[in-house]
Amino acid sequence: MSSISSNNLLPSPKTVAILGCPFSGGQPKPGVDKGPIHLVQAGLINQVEELGWRVVFDGHHQFEDVSPSSNGIQVNGTSDAVVDTALDASIARLRSPLLVAQVCKSVASTVQAHAEMGRLPVTLGGDHSLAMGTISGTLRAYDQACVIWIDAHADINTIYSTDTGNIHGMPLSFLLKLNPPAPSPDSVLAKFDWISHLPAERLVYIGLRDVDKGEKEILKKHNIKAFSMHDVDRYGIGKVVEMALDHVNPQRDRPIHLSFDVDALDPSVAPSTGTPVRGGLTFREGHYICEAIHETGLLVALDLMEVNPALADAESVRQTVTVGCSLVRSALGETLL
Repeated sequence: MSSISSNNLLPSPKTVAILGCPFSGGQPKPGVDKGPIHLVQAGLINQVEELGWRVVFDGHHQFEDVSPSSNGIQVNGTSDAVVDTALDASIARLRSPLLVAQVCKSVASTVQAHAEMGRLPVTLGGDHSLAMGTISGTLRAYDQACVIWIDAHADINTIYSTDTGNIHGMPLSFLLKLNPPAPSPDSVLAKFDWISHLPAERLVYIGLRDVDKGEKEILKKHNIKAFSMHDVDRYGIGKVVEMALDHVNPQRDRPIHLSFDVDALDPSVAPSTGTPVRGGLTFREGHYICEAIHETGLLVALDLMEVNPALADAESVRQTVTVGCSLVRSALGETLL
């Protein structure tokens, strides 16, 4: 069963734009760029149509075609770093910052265009650095939107706090404008200036359980609301979702961008992902979040990130892809009865 008529912010006919983003530049493990292809091949488009949505899908975007030879971007993180010597100690740790910045900028324009046409963009990643683009696109179309971030990780490291330099662990620091200003228009950091600003009070996390020391300090310093797995265990998922909504959307009038990293789920549920952490959300807890957000009638954008078909056996890949499709369906109105 399904119900899509409850969405209060989208015109009829209710339309989903599925954006396949085969991008892996924000982290080092191969295969996450194949996630969108597997999700679509599993029948996701037909599944969404069967819920009553009109679906727009123009094929997978070839963001990986951004080429150093055509635009000066160096894919290697070290080569990127030489562009900006003022912050070289921090910039040198970043992996391919110019490539990630340009790809995410393209994603932002695509999401914005669909949103402004009254469509609900569903972005299939790809690594979670893409959220710099998806959320920026949403904020351009809905400037009062809030973000519900479902993840095992906080993804809010700054250029100073990151140990790995993997930008899929940093998108929220750019969205919240926590990094230093660019020292010049030609610096690496200037390539991220296009990113929209998400106020900290309009962000809430659910599912955290692997948070770096520096990230814990950032969350406390900026009073960012986060519900860890401890909170899920203590209160139950229903109460946690209610409290999360009360924080970022107290009047239930703000558009919602739901960004879901499959590693928020326990590895027994979604094993084929790049940074699995035991003790995560159960199958039903993950789906309840999506169902509850749909029930608000305020969902305007959805990300499903970090499905990596290269990191597990065939059955584990099938299981993860199947769960990913099911989460999307739940967020778009599939019900149990």
